[in-house]
Amino acid sequence: MKGIYIINEQWQAKDLTREQSIEVQKQAMQIYLKENQISAIKLNPLQLKNYYTIPHALLYDLKQHSGNQLDCLVIFSEETIATFLHSYPARWIRIKSYFNEVVFVEKQVCKQPYSAFDYR
Repeated sequence: MKGIYIINEQWQAKDLTREQSIEVQKQAMQIYLKENQISAIKLNPLQLKNYYTIPHALLYDLKQHSGNQLDCLVIFSEETIATFLHSYPARWIRIKSYFNEVVFVEKQVCKQPYSAFDYR
C-alpha cells in the first residue's frame, strides 16, 4: 500500500514540549506504517521530509500528481488536523477525495494517549 502522512509541527500535547509532541507523532506514524505495510511516498521529489507539515502544500501536490488514487492518508489524531479542518472544510474534502482511506493513528497505536512514548 502507498500512503502519505502529515505531522503538525505546531501542535503540542499536554505535558509535552513541542519537540516531544513532534516525536510522538513521528514514532506513532512509523509504527503504524510499518505494522500495516504502508510505504510513505513523496509526490514532490523536491520535498525535504518524508511527510507533509502543511495541508495546503499536500493539496497542491495532489493536484499536480497525475497518478491513481492513493491508498491512505495517515494523521496522528483529529486534534492535530482540527484547525485546518475547521478553517478550510472544502480543502479538507478535496484532500480526502484523493485517498481511499484517512487513518488517525492515535486510536490505532496508542492504547492510552502517548502511552507508547515515555518522555517524563
